[in-house]
Amino acid sequence: MPLPRRQFAQTVATAAAGALSLGSAQAQTKVSAARRPAIYPQRLRPGDTIALLSPANASYEREPLEIATETLQALGFKVKPGIHLSARYGQFGGTDAERAADVNAAFADPAVAGMLALTGGSGCNRIVDKLDYALIRRSPKFFGGFSDLTALINAIQVQTGLVTFHCPMATSEWNEFSLNSFRAIVMAGESPTLANPKPELGGNLVQTQDRISTLRPGRARGTLVGGNLAVLSSLAGSAYWPDFRGAILFLEEVNEYIYRVDRMLSTLRLAGAFDQLAGVVLGKFTKCEPGDGFGTLTLDEVFDDYFKPLGVPVFRGAMIGHIKRKHTLPVGAAVEMDADAGTLQLLAPAVL
Repeated sequence: MPLPRRQFAQTVATAAAGALSLGSAQAQTKVSAARRPAIYPQRLRPGDTIALLSPANASYEREPLEIATETLQALGFKVKPGIHLSARYGQFGGTDAERAADVNAAFADPAVAGMLALTGGSGCNRIVDKLDYALIRRSPKFFGGFSDLTALINAIQVQTGLVTFHCPMATSEWNEFSLNSFRAIVMAGESPTLANPKPELGGNLVQTQDRISTLRPGRARGTLVGGNLAVLSSLAGSAYWPDFRGAILFLEEVNEYIYRVDRMLSTLRLAGAFDQLAGVVLGKFTKCEPGDGFGTLTLDEVFDDYFKPLGVPVFRGAMIGHIKRKHTLPVGAAVEMDADAGTLQLLAPAVL
Protein backbone atom coordinates (compact mmCIF):
# COMPACT_ATOMS: atom_id res chain seq x y z
CA MET A 1 0.00 0.00 0.00
CA PRO A 2 1.43 3.44 -0.91
CA LEU A 3 2.46 5.61 2.03
CA PRO A 4 0.40 8.76 2.78
CA ARG A 5 2.04 11.82 1.25
CA ARG A 6 3.10 13.32 4.64
CA GLN A 7 4.50 10.02 5.90
CA PHE A 8 6.32 9.51 2.58
CA ALA A 9 7.87 12.97 2.83
CA GLN A 10 8.97 12.32 6.41
CA THR A 11 10.49 8.98 5.36
CA VAL A 12 12.44 10.61 2.53
CA ALA A 13 13.65 13.39 4.83
CA THR A 14 14.75 10.90 7.47
CA ALA A 15 16.63 8.84 4.90
CA ALA A 16 18.32 11.93 3.50
CA ALA A 17 19.34 13.09 6.97
CA GLY A 18 20.72 9.62 7.69
CA ALA A 19 22.73 9.66 4.48
CA LEU A 20 24.06 13.13 5.31
CA SER A 21 24.98 11.97 8.80
CA LEU A 22 26.72 8.90 7.38
CA GLY A 23 28.60 11.08 4.91
CA SER A 24 29.70 13.39 7.72
CA ALA A 25 30.84 10.43 9.80
CA GLN A 26 32.80 9.05 6.87
CA ALA A 27 34.38 12.45 6.28
CA GLN A 28 35.33 12.69 9.93
CA THR A 29 37.31 9.47 9.71
CA LYS A 30 39.67 11.31 7.35
CA VAL A 31 40.40 14.07 9.87
CA SER A 32 42.99 13.49 12.55
CA ALA A 33 42.40 14.29 16.20
CA ALA A 34 43.58 17.68 17.42
CA ARG A 35 47.31 17.84 17.91
CA ARG A 36 48.44 17.90 21.53
CA PRO A 37 50.79 20.66 22.69
CA ALA A 38 54.39 19.60 22.21
CA ILE A 39 56.30 18.19 25.18
CA TYR A 40 60.10 18.16 24.88
CA PRO A 41 62.34 15.59 26.55
CA GLN A 42 65.50 16.50 28.39
CA ARG A 43 68.60 16.33 26.22
CA LEU A 44 70.79 13.29 26.66
CA ARG A 45 74.15 13.87 28.34
CA PRO A 46 77.24 11.71 28.74
CA GLY A 47 76.77 9.58 31.84
CA ASP A 48 73.00 9.29 31.36
CA THR A 49 71.43 5.85 31.49
CA ILE A 50 69.79 4.61 28.31
CA ALA A 51 67.32 1.72 28.40
CA LEU A 52 68.07 -0.67 25.54
CA LEU A 53 64.75 -2.17 24.41
CA SER A 54 63.55 -4.70 21.87
CA PRO A 55 59.97 -3.62 21.02
CA ALA A 56 60.08 -5.14 17.52
CA ASN A 57 62.09 -8.16 16.35
CA ALA A 58 64.12 -10.48 18.52
CA SER A 59 67.88 -10.75 18.30
CA TYR A 60 68.90 -14.35 17.64
CA GLU A 61 72.55 -14.12 18.58
CA ARG A 62 74.48 -12.66 21.51
CA GLU A 63 76.85 -10.57 19.42
CA PRO A 64 74.32 -7.95 18.22
CA LEU A 65 73.39 -7.30 21.85
CA GLU A 66 77.05 -6.90 22.74
CA ILE A 67 77.67 -4.53 19.84
CA ALA A 68 74.58 -2.47 20.68
CA THR A 69 75.64 -2.15 24.32
CA GLU A 70 79.19 -1.19 23.39
CA THR A 71 77.87 1.36 20.88
CA LEU A 72 75.80 3.16 23.49
CA GLN A 73 78.71 3.07 25.90
CA ALA A 74 80.96 4.55 23.22
CA LEU A 75 78.40 7.37 22.91
CA GLY A 76 79.04 8.05 26.60
CA PHE A 77 75.94 6.42 28.08
CA LYS A 78 75.33 3.82 30.74
CA VAL A 79 73.17 1.00 29.45
CA LYS A 80 70.24 -0.65 31.21
CA PRO A 81 68.90 -3.64 29.27
CA GLY A 82 65.15 -4.09 29.24
CA ILE A 83 64.04 -7.03 31.35
CA HIS A 84 62.89 -8.87 28.23
CA LEU A 85 65.63 -7.63 25.89
CA SER A 86 66.73 -11.18 25.08
CA ALA A 87 63.25 -12.69 25.05
CA ARG A 88 61.72 -14.21 21.94
CA TYR A 89 58.16 -14.98 20.87
CA GLY A 90 58.13 -16.01 17.21
CA GLN A 91 60.03 -13.28 15.43
CA PHE A 92 59.30 -10.76 18.17
CA GLY A 93 61.49 -9.70 21.08
CA GLY A 94 59.05 -11.19 23.57
CA THR A 95 55.29 -11.35 23.84
CA ASP A 96 53.23 -8.23 23.29
CA ALA A 97 52.79 -7.85 27.04
CA GLU A 98 56.54 -8.24 27.68
CA ARG A 99 57.62 -5.75 25.03
CA ALA A 100 55.07 -3.15 26.15
CA ALA A 101 56.03 -3.72 29.78
CA ASP A 102 59.67 -2.90 29.01
CA VAL A 103 58.70 0.41 27.39
CA ASN A 104 56.41 1.34 30.29
CA ALA A 105 59.02 0.31 32.86
CA ALA A 106 61.67 2.50 31.23
CA PHE A 107 59.40 5.54 31.30
CA ALA A 108 58.59 4.83 34.95
CA ASP A 109 62.24 4.35 35.99
CA PRO A 110 63.67 7.62 37.36
CA ALA A 111 67.21 6.36 36.68
CA VAL A 112 66.54 6.09 32.93
CA ALA A 113 67.05 9.22 30.82
CA GLY A 114 65.92 7.78 27.52
CA MET A 115 65.20 4.71 25.41
CA LEU A 116 66.67 3.39 22.18
CA ALA A 117 65.43 0.40 20.22
CA LEU A 118 67.78 -2.46 19.52
CA THR A 119 66.42 -3.11 16.03
CA GLY A 120 63.32 -2.87 13.87
CA GLY A 121 61.52 -5.60 11.97
CA SER A 122 57.85 -5.93 12.94
CA GLY A 123 55.58 -6.06 15.94
CA CYS A 124 55.42 -2.48 17.20
CA ASN A 125 51.85 -2.07 15.92
CA ARG A 126 50.83 -4.91 18.23
CA ILE A 127 51.76 -2.94 21.36
CA VAL A 128 50.71 0.66 20.63
CA ASP A 129 47.48 0.09 22.56
CA LYS A 130 49.36 -1.39 25.52
CA LEU A 131 51.52 1.58 26.46
CA ASP A 132 50.75 3.74 29.51
CA TYR A 133 50.38 7.13 27.83
CA ALA A 134 49.37 8.88 31.05
CA LEU A 135 52.67 7.70 32.55
CA ILE A 136 54.58 8.90 29.49
CA ARG A 137 52.99 12.36 29.73
CA ARG A 138 54.02 12.54 33.39
CA SER A 139 57.55 11.33 32.71
CA PRO A 140 58.62 12.48 29.22
CA LYS A 141 61.94 11.10 28.03
CA PHE A 142 63.93 10.59 24.86
CA PHE A 143 62.52 7.75 22.74
CA GLY A 144 64.14 6.82 19.43
CA GLY A 145 64.27 4.40 16.53
CA PHE A 146 63.12 4.08 12.93
CA SER A 147 61.66 1.53 10.48
CA ASP A 148 59.07 -0.50 12.45
CA LEU A 149 59.56 1.94 15.34
CA THR A 150 57.54 4.37 13.18
CA ALA A 151 54.48 2.93 14.93
CA LEU A 152 55.73 3.76 18.42
CA ILE A 153 57.30 7.15 17.74
CA ASN A 154 54.06 8.30 16.13
CA ALA A 155 51.74 6.68 18.67
CA ILE A 156 53.63 8.24 21.59
CA GLN A 157 53.72 11.64 19.90
CA VAL A 158 50.00 11.55 19.01
CA GLN A 159 48.83 10.33 22.40
CA THR A 160 51.06 12.52 24.58
CA GLY A 161 52.55 15.38 22.55
CA LEU A 162 56.06 14.14 23.39
CA VAL A 163 58.57 14.86 20.64
CA THR A 164 60.07 11.51 19.63
CA PHE A 165 62.99 10.75 17.34
CA HIS A 166 63.31 8.99 14.01
CA CYS A 167 66.97 8.10 14.40
CA PRO A 168 69.50 5.26 14.18
CA MET A 169 68.88 2.25 16.35
CA ALA A 170 71.44 0.67 18.61
CA THR A 171 72.43 -1.86 15.93
CA SER A 172 72.61 0.75 13.16
CA GLU A 173 75.88 1.95 11.66
CA TRP A 174 76.95 4.97 13.72
CA ASN A 175 79.16 6.62 11.12
CA GLU A 176 80.30 10.24 11.34
CA PHE A 177 77.30 11.65 9.45
CA SER A 178 74.68 9.79 11.53
CA LEU A 179 76.53 10.42 14.78
CA ASN A 180 76.90 14.16 14.17
CA SER A 181 73.20 14.53 13.39
CA PHE A 182 72.18 12.61 16.53
CA ARG A 183 74.55 14.50 18.81
CA ALA A 184 73.57 17.92 17.46
CA ILE A 185 69.83 17.40 17.90
CA VAL A 186 69.50 15.01 20.85
CA MET A 187 72.54 15.88 22.98
CA ALA A 188 73.60 19.45 22.13
CA GLY A 189 70.08 20.80 21.68
CA GLU A 190 70.98 22.55 18.44
CA SER A 191 68.60 23.59 15.66
CA PRO A 192 70.59 22.55 12.60
CA THR A 193 69.73 22.63 8.93
CA LEU A 194 69.50 19.02 7.78
CA ALA A 195 71.02 18.63 4.34
CA ASN A 196 72.55 15.87 2.27
CA PRO A 197 76.34 15.54 2.51
CA LYS A 198 78.51 17.46 0.09
CA PRO A 199 78.81 15.71 -3.28
CA GLU A 200 81.47 13.05 -3.63
CA LEU A 201 82.11 12.93 -7.38
CA GLY A 202 84.35 9.89 -7.19
CA GLY A 203 85.84 10.57 -10.60
CA ASN A 204 82.46 11.46 -12.16
CA LEU A 205 81.82 14.80 -13.82
CA VAL A 206 78.60 15.31 -11.90
CA GLN A 207 77.07 14.10 -8.63
CA THR A 208 75.57 10.63 -8.95
CA GLN A 209 74.83 9.75 -5.30
CA ASP A 210 72.55 11.31 -2.68
CA ARG A 211 71.04 13.70 -5.20
CA ILE A 212 68.11 15.99 -4.36
CA SER A 213 65.19 16.12 -6.79
CA THR A 214 62.67 18.97 -6.48
CA LEU A 215 59.15 17.86 -7.43
CA ARG A 216 57.52 21.18 -6.53
CA PRO A 217 59.58 24.21 -5.46
CA GLY A 218 59.06 26.44 -2.46
CA ARG A 219 59.37 26.70 1.29
CA ALA A 220 56.94 25.59 3.99
CA ARG A 221 56.74 25.44 7.76
CA GLY A 222 54.92 22.88 9.84
CA THR A 223 55.05 20.10 12.40
CA LEU A 224 57.22 17.17 11.31
CA VAL A 225 55.41 13.82 11.04
CA GLY A 226 56.08 10.58 9.21
CA GLY A 227 58.46 7.65 9.00
CA ASN A 228 58.35 4.32 7.20
CA LEU A 229 55.54 4.31 4.63
CA ALA A 230 54.31 0.75 5.22
CA VAL A 231 54.21 1.13 9.00
CA LEU A 232 52.66 4.61 8.89
CA SER A 233 49.92 3.50 6.50
CA SER A 234 49.10 0.59 8.82
CA LEU A 235 48.06 3.10 11.51
CA ALA A 236 45.33 4.63 9.32
CA GLY A 237 41.97 4.83 11.04
CA SER A 238 43.42 4.20 14.50
CA ALA A 239 43.79 6.43 17.55
CA TYR A 240 47.53 6.58 16.79
CA TRP A 241 47.19 8.20 13.35
CA PRO A 242 49.05 11.54 13.27
CA ASP A 243 47.48 14.94 12.70
CA PHE A 244 48.63 15.83 9.18
CA ARG A 245 47.00 19.25 9.05
CA GLY A 246 49.65 21.87 8.31
CA ALA A 247 52.36 19.20 8.71
CA ILE A 248 55.60 18.48 6.92
CA LEU A 249 55.35 14.79 6.00
CA PHE A 250 58.50 12.69 5.57
CA LEU A 251 58.46 9.17 4.17
CA GLU A 252 60.96 6.36 3.47
CA GLU A 253 60.72 2.72 2.46
CA VAL A 254 62.78 -0.40 1.73
CA ASN A 255 62.28 -3.67 -0.17
CA GLU A 256 58.79 -2.96 -1.47
CA TYR A 257 57.67 -3.41 -5.05
CA ILE A 258 56.56 -0.16 -6.68
CA TYR A 259 52.94 -1.30 -6.92
CA ARG A 260 52.94 -1.74 -3.14
CA VAL A 261 54.39 1.74 -2.65
CA ASP A 262 51.58 3.01 -4.86
CA ARG A 263 48.97 1.14 -2.82
CA MET A 264 50.30 2.45 0.49
CA LEU A 265 50.36 6.03 -0.79
CA SER A 266 46.77 5.49 -1.92
CA THR A 267 45.91 4.43 1.64
CA LEU A 268 47.37 7.66 3.00
CA ARG A 269 45.51 9.71 0.40
CA LEU A 270 42.15 8.00 0.99
CA ALA A 271 42.58 8.41 4.74
CA GLY A 272 42.93 12.17 4.29
CA ALA A 273 46.62 12.44 5.15
CA PHE A 274 47.36 14.55 2.07
CA ASP A 275 44.39 16.91 2.34
CA GLN A 276 46.01 19.75 4.30
CA LEU A 277 49.75 19.08 4.25
CA ALA A 278 52.18 22.00 4.24
CA GLY A 279 54.94 20.06 2.45
CA VAL A 280 56.47 16.67 1.71
CA VAL A 281 60.02 15.32 2.13
CA LEU A 282 60.74 11.98 0.48
CA GLY A 283 63.71 10.07 1.82
CA LYS A 284 65.30 6.99 0.33
CA PHE A 285 63.11 4.27 -1.18
CA THR A 286 65.81 1.62 -1.04
CA LYS A 287 65.42 -1.40 -3.34
CA CYS A 288 61.85 -0.40 -4.24
CA GLU A 289 61.79 -1.93 -7.70
CA PRO A 290 59.28 -3.06 -10.35
CA GLY A 291 59.49 -6.78 -9.62
CA ASP A 292 58.06 -9.35 -12.05
CA GLY A 293 55.20 -8.75 -14.42
CA PHE A 294 54.26 -7.05 -17.65
CA GLY A 295 55.02 -3.54 -16.55
CA THR A 296 54.73 -0.99 -13.78
CA LEU A 297 54.77 2.69 -13.09
CA THR A 298 58.14 4.09 -12.11
CA LEU A 299 58.72 5.65 -8.71
CA ASP A 300 59.00 9.00 -10.50
CA GLU A 301 55.52 8.53 -11.95
CA VAL A 302 54.02 7.34 -8.66
CA PHE A 303 55.44 10.30 -6.73
CA ASP A 304 54.34 12.73 -9.44
CA ASP A 305 50.80 11.31 -9.37
CA TYR A 306 50.39 11.64 -5.62
CA PHE A 307 52.38 14.72 -4.67
CA LYS A 308 52.47 17.19 -7.56
CA PRO A 309 48.70 17.85 -7.44
CA LEU A 310 48.92 18.84 -3.75
CA GLY A 311 50.27 22.30 -4.62
CA VAL A 312 52.82 22.25 -1.78
CA PRO A 313 56.64 22.07 -1.78
CA VAL A 314 57.97 18.55 -2.34
CA PHE A 315 61.50 17.20 -2.67
CA ARG A 316 63.00 13.74 -2.90
CA GLY A 317 66.33 12.18 -1.91
CA ALA A 318 66.76 13.27 1.73
CA MET A 319 69.11 11.18 3.87
CA ILE A 320 66.25 9.41 5.64
CA GLY A 321 65.60 5.70 5.68
CA HIS A 322 67.29 2.33 5.42
CA ILE A 323 70.68 3.72 4.49
CA LYS A 324 74.02 3.93 6.25
CA ARG A 325 74.12 7.71 6.65
CA LYS A 326 70.90 9.10 8.07
CA HIS A 327 69.47 12.21 9.72
CA THR A 328 67.95 12.26 13.19
CA LEU A 329 64.45 13.76 12.87
CA PRO A 330 62.33 15.06 15.78
CA VAL A 331 58.76 13.91 15.19
CA GLY A 332 56.34 16.52 16.50
CA ALA A 333 58.81 19.43 16.27
CA ALA A 334 58.41 22.57 14.14
CA VAL A 335 60.53 22.68 10.98
CA GLU A 336 60.91 24.62 7.77
CA MET A 337 61.58 22.81 4.51
CA ASP A 338 63.16 24.24 1.38
CA ALA A 339 62.30 22.07 -1.61
CA ASP A 340 64.70 23.93 -3.91
CA ALA A 341 67.72 23.43 -1.63
CA GLY A 342 66.54 20.03 -0.34
CA THR A 343 66.85 20.98 3.33
CA LEU A 344 64.97 20.78 6.62
CA GLN A 345 65.60 23.45 9.25
CA LEU A 346 64.62 22.91 12.89
CA LEU A 347 62.91 26.09 14.10
CA ALA A 348 63.78 25.46 17.76
CA PRO A 349 65.67 22.87 19.82
CA ALA A 350 63.84 19.55 20.06
CA VAL A 351 65.15 18.88 23.59
CA LEU A 352 65.30 20.91 26.78
